[in-house]
Amino acid sequence: MGNKPLGQLIVVTGLALVVVGLVAMRGWLGWFGHLPGDVRVERENVRVYVPIVSMLLISLLFSVLSYVLRRIS
Repeated sequence: MGNKPLGQLIVVTGLALVVVGLVAMRGWLGWFGHLPGDVRVERENVRVYVPIVSMLLISLLFSVLSYVLRRIS
């Protein structure tokens, strides 16, 4: 019975990935990566893309999720 929480975590993570995949397939994340503050430099032979604000948003989301999960368990 010690593996039940781990199994539940894997199932919930898998379902979350499916939901994110479906949202991405529908095109509802078209704004992601094009936020103000995301650095994009395109020259003749060079493309540099640094999604600073997008990664900060993901970091904030994971931090809040981690906090909520710790408070629940």
